[in-house]
Amino acid sequence: MATIYEVAELAGVSPATVSRVFNGTRVSPEREEAVREAAEKLNFTPNRTARTLRRRNSEVIALVIPDIENPYFTELARGVEDVAQAAGYSVVLCNTDERPDKEQRYLAVAVSENMAGVILAPASDQTDLDAFVASGRPVVAVDRASAYDIDAVVVSNRDAGRAAASALLEAGYRRIACITGPDGIETALERAAGWREVVGERMPEGYLRYSTFRVEGGREAMTELLALPEPPDAVVATNNLMAVGALQLLAERGLTPPEVGVGVVGGLPFTTISPAAVSVVRLPARHIGVTAARMLMERIGGDREPARTVVLRSELIPAAAPAPAAAAPAATE
Repeated sequence: MATIYEVAELAGVSPATVSRVFNGTRVSPEREEAVREAAEKLNFTPNRTARTLRRRNSEVIALVIPDIENPYFTELARGVEDVAQAAGYSVVLCNTDERPDKEQRYLAVAVSENMAGVILAPASDQTDLDAFVASGRPVVAVDRASAYDIDAVVVSNRDAGRAAASALLEAGYRRIACITGPDGIETALERAAGWREVVGERMPEGYLRYSTFRVEGGREAMTELLALPEPPDAVVATNNLMAVGALQLLAERGLTPPEVGVGVVGGLPFTTISPAAVSVVRLPARHIGVTAARMLMERIGGDREPARTVVLRSELIPAAAPAPAAAAPAATE
């Protein structure tokens, strides 16, 4: 493949002049014609760097997510990649581990590398997008909304928490606890709020546990709940990996569903029990990724309409297994 130096030599100009021609910078008509004729003879194609200089941004976008090991975000990433690839863009995947400091480093890299845009699941409600927004590049939030005036694609998290708790209540469970993510993350708070709307104030705060959105977080929170003087007979886990951890701990205690009911927001990625024994609120992860990527491509293409938020629907799949029969009332004298 011919180089910019070979084109310059054949055209009788400097390499800088060749660069100016393909970057869209004005040069004399004679020099531009000489450069283009030389490029055609040598079958020269401007490389990605030249196109980047001309467009000012690269043909790369960043997808910044909190946990690449979570199949939910893997599915979301696939939706983003499908759309970006079809539009001629590559995707750089960035894993923050829910850490704002890592998130900030990735956003800084996106600016310094002239990435065309970012799709971001914010690590916290304190996410700082000032520098990236000031750069003029578009950002689309996914899974969690942002305090900034940017596009977002989310599900109704409160509805999802409400649906999981309602399925357990309708199945006959009464002491329904909730395991949710870190306090300060929108999805954790909203899904727990949906649970609270169903159980009301009859369930004290001890039945709501905040933990990490990981398998270990579900195990730790379930251990604490079973240690209560009156343990719950059912639990809502507000994400998939927490549900796996809770189910692991219950199995170790010989308390698999339906003996203890389990409702989960998000599909179960792996478990030793039948998924039919658990009420699942399925989230449209891939659809979220596809929708967010399309919105980002529109912004990159010049869309300047006011920011919009797209709210996608979740789907409840109730457990097939029945709840255990209620215990007979104690005899009275």
